Amino acid sequence: MSGAADFFGLKVPFLAHLGVKAEMAEGGRSRISLELRPELMNSFEVSHGGVIMTMLDVAMAVAARTTHEHVGGVMTVDMSLSFIRSAKGRIVAEGRLLRGGKSLHFCEGEAFDESGELVAKSLGTFKLRREARSKPEQAQDSP
Repeated sequence: MSGAADFFGLKVPFLAHLGVKAEMAEGGRSRISLELRPELMNSFEVSHGGVIMTMLDVAMAVAARTTHEHVGGVMTVDMSLSFIRSAKGRIVAEGRLLRGGKSLHFCEGEAFDESGELVAKSLGTFKLRREARSKPEQAQDSP
């Protein structure tokens, strides 16, 4: 990935562990990818469904973050996923913002295998996370 500590401006150790690469994020769209390794496969020697689901969740969340400078990030509220076929080799997940409001963003995602075939499709709802606020400085007594 383009730096394990920098996944579109965030540090995400789990994505670094999986080997997910940040490719593109702008204008309500995103693209990430992963080279499938044996430890990410199921007993049928294809991508484990959890890998595909994680990639689609991330792709949609990244797409939701592209339309504003919200440093607090987003949290997944709801996600649905349909698996269409198994995946081998390089997996690409793309996210697209469908509609964004003040606190909720609605997105869709698609995952493709190395041959470019659609392997899964998802819909998700993401909530803007409130930015952490620093505590006000306590008043100090004058000497």
